[in-house]
Formats: sequence, C-alpha cells, structure tokens
Amino acid sequence: MHRTVSDIPAAALAALRKGTVLPAHPLVLDASRQFDRTRQRAITRYYADAGAGGVAVGVHTTQFAIREKGLYAPVLELAAETMRDWGGADRLLIAGVTGRTEQALAEIDTARGLGYHAALLNLARFKGASEDEIFEHCQRVAREMPIVGFALLPEVGGFHLSYDFWRRFAGIDNVVAIKMAPFNRYRTLDIIRAVYDAGAGDRITLYTGNDDHIGLDLMVPFVVRSDDGSSERRARIRGGLLGHWSVWVRPAVAMLGRIHAVPDDAPVSPDLLALDSIVTDCNAAIYDASNNLRGCIPGCLDVLRRQGLVEGIWCLDPAEVLSPGQSEEIDRVYRQYPEMNDDSFVANNLERWLSDRGQDLPLVA
Repeated sequence: MHRTVSDIPAAALAALRKGTVLPAHPLVLDASRQFDRTRQRAITRYYADAGAGGVAVGVHTTQFAIREKGLYAPVLELAAETMRDWGGADRLLIAGVTGRTEQALAEIDTARGLGYHAALLNLARFKGASEDEIFEHCQRVAREMPIVGFALLPEVGGFHLSYDFWRRFAGIDNVVAIKMAPFNRYRTLDIIRAVYDAGAGDRITLYTGNDDHIGLDLMVPFVVRSDDGSSERRARIRGGLLGHWSVWVRPAVAMLGRIHAVPDDAPVSPDLLALDSIVTDCNAAIYDASNNLRGCIPGCLDVLRRQGLVEGIWCLDPAEVLSPGQSEEIDRVYRQYPEMNDDSFVANNLERWLSDRGQDLPLVA
C-alpha cells in the first residue's frame, strides 16, 4: 500500500522535523559469523534507552551483504519489533534501500510491511547513470513510501550529484529528509541551497552524515540568498543519521540537546563549538579516516565490544577487520576524551538489554 509523509505517526514525524539522533544500526554476528539475535536486540534496546530518536537499519553500517545472505528482512524485523517494544511508537524506523529500481521496490515492500516509516535511498548502483535516469528512479520509489535522500561520498561507493539534481529531487512530494554525507563542504552547500531554492526548506529536514564535521553541521546556520541577493534564509541541519552514532549514543544525544537549546539567532559558546574538533578526532579513530574508512564498521563494532554489547568484531566479509594501528587510535581517543564515551551507562544496564526479562530490570542513568 502506498505510504505518504502523512502516514508517519505524528510524534515520530515531529521528532524527525525537530532533529534527532538516528544511529545507523550495526549487524551483530557470533564467532561463527551467524546472526546474533540476542546481542542485536540488546543494541537496539541500548539506543532506545540512550535517547535515540529511532534507528536506520539495512544501511552501510548494517553491512550491505545482508541482502545476499538472506538477512535483510530478519534484521529489519528484529530492529522494528525491539524499537517499538522498548522505545514506543514515537521512534523513527528508517530502512536502508539500495539497488536498481526492481530491487529497491522489493526492499521498500519488505520495509513497509515491517512498519518502517521511511526509506534511506542509496543510489550507489546507479554510478555512471545519467541524472535523469537516477531522478526517475527516485520518483518511482517515492510513489511507494516516504524517502530520505542520501548524498554518499565516493570513498564508500557513492558519487556526487549536481545542484540541479538535488533541486529537482527536493520537488518530489514524498521526500521527508536528506542525509548529507559527501564529506565535502562545497557539495553540502549545493544540497542545502538546492532544497531552499526549491522552496522545500520547511518540508525537507536536513540531516548530517558528514563525519568530519558533525558538530559544526549542527551548530552553524547556512545562508541561502535569493538569486539577486536581496533576501536570505538561514538554513539549519537539525539532526544526524550516522554510523558514528552507532556508538557512544548517550553523549551524542546530550550534545544534540545542548545544540537545540541554543536559539537559532543566539551565539554558540566556545566550549560547545570545541566539541566539533573533539567529535571529529574521535570519529577519525573509530571510522579509520587515515585508511580511507576501510575499518569503519569494525571500528564501531570494536567500541561495542569494549563495552560488552558484542562479543567480537566479526563481519560477513572475513577480510573486513580493523586497520593496522586503528585499535591504538581508539585507545588514544578513549584516554583523551573520556567524556565522549558512555561506558558506565552501558555497564550499568547491560544485563537489562541482554536479558529476556530486561524490561523487569530498572534503567540506571
């Protein structure tokens, strides 16, 4: 059944519009590289209790190979059921959707049937196609379900699209948000201008995926002026949908809360601005920036392993491992920025999240 933005529960849509923390959910495997349902469920419970506004599942951090392994539907189903049971109906459920149009529509059908609210549209399989062909694909998918646009950097399989494409994209009625992850300030500005020049700034909420500028993306206004320069609007990026936010979620929620508490026209304090470089340095270690992000998924899993949420960093591809020196870099940011982790929160509640009787156990702040 065709779904529109109006079908998103009011509380979930309000959270999306305000801006929220949306972790890109990792896949948890056991030592035999089989789906570990207990620990997968525990992570979703952790996100709910840490204050995340929802989850994105079936995305890069979840490992694209879940599709070939027959895990796409089981992973999405477990996350949806757990988030509804643990977090309530106001939490957003975003499904990663990829492939050419036939595959994307099949994934839309799966996600829609499992109660997901919107689809994050990955266009990597259209690399080399014309922007007209890509736009037609987006239109077709958007007829079935609200979509979140996704500007993905080339280092992890994406490609850059023009200002003209994003302006046309912003004209699609069923687009609810755009995740901007080009890791490129010029391209980020292109998308922001395109959305506002299309008159869609009040309808499409901007989310950051720029791991190299998470803090500043959320803190600073972006000036969008009319063609003749006679008028301007101040655009804001309201939330984040990030693999980096698959770990240390409670401090991320606290940071976004501090940012939202600052009125749009008020100055930002130096200590809040300083969080941008701190978060970026932490991300450089966890996301393996010095090795073109090759260890980004194992890096996230390694943090969760240190906290006891997962038992190992096993990926579907045995070759996907930490890069040389990456573990030492994660050690470094743990030492230098202890305020950025939520290890004590996780330790206090780990039994609650792992247990079959978890909801009988109190949440310890």
